[in-house]
Amino acid sequence: MPSSPDFDQILLLVGKLNYAWTNTESMLIHLIAGLADTDKTTAVVIFLTLNTTRARVDLVERLAKMDRIPVEQRSRILALTARMMKISPLRNRYSHSIYAFDPKSGSARTIMMRIADRKDDLKMGRNDTINDASLDEISNAISELKNINGAFWSLSVEFGYPI
Repeated sequence: MPSSPDFDQILLLVGKLNYAWTNTESMLIHLIAGLADTDKTTAVVIFLTLNTTRARVDLVERLAKMDRIPVEQRSRILALTARMMKISPLRNRYSHSIYAFDPKSGSARTIMMRIADRKDDLKMGRNDTINDASLDEISNAISELKNINGAFWSLSVEFGYPI
């Protein structure tokens, strides 16, 4: 049976995950500026006007798919946004949950703050236990986000996007 990690350790890792996510998501500003052929300030306004990651990524992907974007640029951008969005469900699970823990055993769990409409009923409050495997999953996501962030940065420099 997997052990239960320390609750402070969980919160620290979730904080790092959120930092890595928002830091990486902000790199989309440079992609928007470059792909839309505009300046960084205008790209910031566009980025902030779109209030979800999905909308921001959709915009970047649609701009990248325009005919005037070279195929190499397009494929590299789409590969990076796909890698980023693959992490999104994990990030959402830990960012949009209530945390509960048993003070006696120390075991922690997430309770999703989402309602799923089904045909005849509602599903609410999905529970997931947080264990050492969960922490490894979060740590791996943080490492992957750092890699994606670096790749976004390198791509922006290489293609001359506003920085």
